[in-house]
Amino acid sequence: MDDSVHGKVMVVEKDPDVAQEITHRLASEGWQVELAASPHAVLARLDAGSGDAWDVVLLDVDYPDLPGLPATSGIDVLRRFVEAGSPASIVMLTGANTVGVVATCMRAGAFYYLARPFQPYELSSVVEAAARHAAVRRELALGRRASDGATDPLLVGTSPALHKLRAALDRLASQDVAILLRGEPGTGKELVARALHERSARRKHRFVALHCGAIPGALIDSELFGHARGAFPGATADRPGAFVEADGGTLFLDEIGEMPMAVQARLLRVLQEGEVLPVGGSGVRAVDVRVIAATQADLTAAVEATRFRQDLFYRLNVVVLSVPPLRERLEDLPLLVAHFLRKHGGAATMSLSPEALAAMMSHAWPGNVRELENAILHAVALRQGDVIDRGSLPSAVAGGRNGEAPSAISIAALGGADDQLPPLSLAKRRASAMFEKNYLTMAMERAKGSISEAARIAGLDRTNFRRLLQRHGIAATTFKS
Repeated sequence: MDDSVHGKVMVVEKDPDVAQEITHRLASEGWQVELAASPHAVLARLDAGSGDAWDVVLLDVDYPDLPGLPATSGIDVLRRFVEAGSPASIVMLTGANTVGVVATCMRAGAFYYLARPFQPYELSSVVEAAARHAAVRRELALGRRASDGATDPLLVGTSPALHKLRAALDRLASQDVAILLRGEPGTGKELVARALHERSARRKHRFVALHCGAIPGALIDSELFGHARGAFPGATADRPGAFVEADGGTLFLDEIGEMPMAVQARLLRVLQEGEVLPVGGSGVRAVDVRVIAATQADLTAAVEATRFRQDLFYRLNVVVLSVPPLRERLEDLPLLVAHFLRKHGGAATMSLSPEALAAMMSHAWPGNVRELENAILHAVALRQGDVIDRGSLPSAVAGGRNGEAPSAISIAALGGADDQLPPLSLAKRRASAMFEKNYLTMAMERAKGSISEAARIAGLDRTNFRRLLQRHGIAATTFKS
């Protein structure tokens, strides 16, 4: 999904005014909305094989009987979608906010329901969550029909940040220049380097990865440049070293900032001369290697502190690519979840509950894609049956952002007409929406109306933060001092 169109929504609603209101709201947020003339029209398209055409279907529970057509309730249409195996998430629209109606909808396979009259932010929040869940189901269905072995998890997704990274990879693959990758731990910097290698003319030769911070200083010379037999105690045979192993291909040096200064000088010489002298050796060997370095440290500051050679920094810093953290590409999370479920689910046909996906979308993911994969491994191991529910997730993920519970919200504030206590699932969604709106308001107040500063406080990118403001009807101008 791009920024202009989030996905496709079908609306089946008997009240034309309500239908138009829904259409206007969702279309203004970037959804592609279609109105159905009747439930029978939707069923005809479903029978014709169009069950994959929509991400979300908003379906009136109590659609009236139409002259000359068989009686068909919203529940009947819902069951037909489920039987057809459609990945679309079905959200039921009802005027009867009773436990019986809700239970019937949920048992029949609805993603959720909205009781009239509902607030605009409720509609937006539910449709967005439903579309995410549909994305997971669609990807899992595709994975069961086709091999996923060639899919690179880093490149799974449709976010603007990922599109930008892909475009950069395509441009740089044919250019044999040094590249410095910047990114937090777990973002997939090695996967980016591998993707560059596989796209380049060097792909027929080896890709060699070396973590500079994981090798003792006394051994890193030997690991990089090789050694001759007898060069030091324990050197019982010649060793080629990473540069020779990667000859003709690509050498990835992770956490280059942790390399000892003495080794940096030797590395610079190899990059300049294209020759390697093994430790204890008497002759040099010519090598042709593309070096891609990565760091999470600030190398500019390391140069100023004389912990990193300035000449080596300029040699490696020809092109800098930033690998985005997962929190800045959360729209990719459903596709990544589906990828890892296929990868680690074995022969089981795995699925994910809406509550589990909602918890994962609210987590901060400080460990990025690596943490997400570990969370899926944890959930697969602890699941009951073939459905990953919230209870199967690690506690840090299941408990909300950073594992902390949201601030208390009065239960009375979550009720409906006549202070009727709503069903638990509805109360949870209302509490989440209220908490989110309150948090956004506080962030904007502290940032004095600056969306960029408020987004930084919230740990979100500016585009996603602006989208949340629009969803909750919060105008940035009201906070300007």
